[in-house]
Formats: sequence, structure tokens, C-alpha cells
Amino acid sequence: MRLPPLVSPGPPLRGEEQLRTARQSLLPELGEIGQRRLAAAHVAVIGAGGLGAPVLQYLAAAGVGTITIIDDDLVDLTNLHRQVIHSAGAVGEPKTTSAARRLRDLAPDVVVHERRERLTPENAAALLTDADLVLDGTDTFATRYVVSDTCAELGTPLVWGSVLRFDAQVSVFWSRPPAGIAPVTLRDLFPKPPAPGTVPSCAEAGVLGSLCGIVGAMMATEAVKLVVGAGDVLLGRVAVVDALSMRVHEVPLVGATPSAVSAVSAAATAGTAAVNPAADQAANVSVVDPAVPPLAGAAADTTLDADAYLALAGPVALLDVREPSEFALDHLPGAVSLPVSVLEQAARTGTDDVAVLLRETGIDDAASLVAYCSAGIRAGRAVRSLSAVGRDARVLHPDGVDTLRARATQRSAHTPATLIPEAS
Repeated sequence: MRLPPLVSPGPPLRGEEQLRTARQSLLPELGEIGQRRLAAAHVAVIGAGGLGAPVLQYLAAAGVGTITIIDDDLVDLTNLHRQVIHSAGAVGEPKTTSAARRLRDLAPDVVVHERRERLTPENAAALLTDADLVLDGTDTFATRYVVSDTCAELGTPLVWGSVLRFDAQVSVFWSRPPAGIAPVTLRDLFPKPPAPGTVPSCAEAGVLGSLCGIVGAMMATEAVKLVVGAGDVLLGRVAVVDALSMRVHEVPLVGATPSAVSAVSAAATAGTAAVNPAADQAANVSVVDPAVPPLAGAAADTTLDADAYLALAGPVALLDVREPSEFALDHLPGAVSLPVSVLEQAARTGTDDVAVLLRETGIDDAASLVAYCSAGIRAGRAVRSLSAVGRDARVLHPDGVDTLRARATQRSAHTPATLIPEAS
């Protein structure tokens, strides 16, 4: 959808900044005027993590004049495979400090505002009110909805992206677009946040680092287009990225309330919005809200508590489907390590590879399989993969995991703690 420029041009560029952006200003869709619009723009980026890292760098490199970085987190070593704005030397440092330093090195004329705080319903309006445009690079549903609802109230356009595993989505939301254009917000795509524990985090499901770069670049591109009024922006469309097949397709998105922003505000207050067919279609291909109900789709009769697990008859294998580092930290006695990422990779190639993997792990062909993790999500994924190749598999509920761990702790140090059901 083609839109008019979001920002009026600032004064002519001078000196090194003019030279630094010269190759970009050659583009007829931008030109010298477009470059001045970018220099006059104030963009707020929420999150300096996987998506924020490429977004921030490309916005500064493009010549955006003022950038506000909002993040309360510290750089962690596990961030660095995808959060490429930070370095190993920045571990333990506030992300806002590390990111701001990189932006100033990259584009000396950029004005960077560091806001080391978590965005909440109480401070969101104050943090975002001066921005011409907001980009959401956050990683929690609660914050995403606060961002969207606040932008809807302010009438500020929002560039939104999400990444999980090998999948991603990008879109543009705007509650008060130019006349004649229907408003669209996050709540038109997903009316309500998913229930807690129903969607895995990147820490549980994993994420391809380079995909964050792809999506961050897409988000930054949409931001540039909005500021200068170039091309067709993703308002009313969701770009869906599948990195494994390297395909990008789009899903149309129609706003549930085509008129007043008051309807958006009411939806924000009530926490609901009308669902429309386009939103339903988008939800069906979503990666931020995948079709993974509580305990990853495990039915009641395939989810076990501690007592039901201990009462199982016949040979039983207890599978810790977390990553090896997590297994080493606090696995249940008698459990074997079988990361769900390894299992799913074998499952993609067929039944035989899963059978070989199980045998190599020391699991009997006749054993009933019980999977566990921290929140039940990865265990549910493992059970689906195992059931698909004909194995009897169930999920040990997280409460059951806690119960068994407590029982193992209470045992005497001289008493073996197998926590494996006795064969009848």
C-alpha cells in the first residue's frame, strides 16, 4: 500500500553525513529530499535484541536522525549468535549502552536516546509519544500488546516483526493512517495474547540467528519506506517467512474496525477485538502464536502426573528433551538426554532415523516413552514427533517433574533414586 511521506524533510545535509549516505540518495525513490526526511525522523525501537540489533544498525546506517532505544536487559553470552549489535566484550553491559555505542560509531551524526527501562502500560505513552514511528523488537507477548495498544492510542505507525525457530512474520500496523485507508492493529491479527505456557520462547524452541537479520532488515526497510513515502508498505498484509524453504508469502489482513480509533482503544481496554477472516487466516500460519495449545497439544490421557507416571507398567524410558546443558544441570534420576531439536531433525527424514536415534540413545524398542522439559512445550513437541512414527509417548506434566525432583531430593544419599516405574 503506497502512503505519503511520514516525515517532512529537514535542512540540507552537509559534510560527511551527505557523503556517507550518497549511494542511498542516488535512488530516485529517495533522493536528496528523502534523505533529509530520514535525517529529520525520530524512530523508537523497543528491544535491542535479536530483531532490534539489525533494525537499529540499518536505521542508523540509513541516516535516521534520532533513534530511541528502549531495553532494560543486559547483554548475555547466549544473545550473541543473533544479537549482532553486541560484542563478547559487552557481556554484562546494558544493551542500551552497547547498542548506542555501536550506532554512534556507525553514524556519528545520529542522536541516540538510551532508555534503560522496561516498557509498561504505565510508562509506554511517555516513552513513545515523541516518536514518528515505532519498531517492535520485543520478545514477550505482554510487552507486544502494550506497544500495539499504546501506538493505537497515539496514532503512531508500528512496524512489527516476530521470529521463532525458522519462521518469521513482518507487518505494519497503524490505527490512524491517511484518509481513505483502513486502520489495522496487532489485535486484528491476534485479538488476545495466547495463554501463558502455550507458546515456546526462543530459549525453549530456539531461533536461527541469521533469520533475525533477514527480518530485522525487512523491518528497517518498511520503516524507511514509511518515512520517505516510497513503495508499498506492509499495512494490511503480513509477510510470512519460511527460512527452511526460503519462501516468503503474504496473508491479507483486514482491520476489524475500519473507522474510529476509539474502537481500537475499546479493544485495548477490553483485551478483545472482533475476529475477521483475514485475521483467522493469518493466525493459521502464525509463528508467533502457533497452534500449540497447553502442553503442546497433549491430550488429557497422554499427560501424566507423577503418580500416573510411576504407575506405568512395562518398560518405560524417561526422556529429558531439553538441551544437554539443561540436562546436565538438573535432570531427573534415571532420565536419558534426547533433545527435541535432535529428535525433530530425525523425524523430518523418516521413521527409520527416529528408530535408530532411539536405539543409539539406549532406549528399548518396546519401551513406553515419557518426555519432560521445563514447561511442557518441548515435551509436547517430542511426543508429537514420536507418536507420528508409531511410538507410545506421553508428556510428564511440569508439576509432575517438580514432584519427582522433590522426591529425589528427599531421598537419602545412600538410597538409589531411579524414579523409573517398576516393570510389573
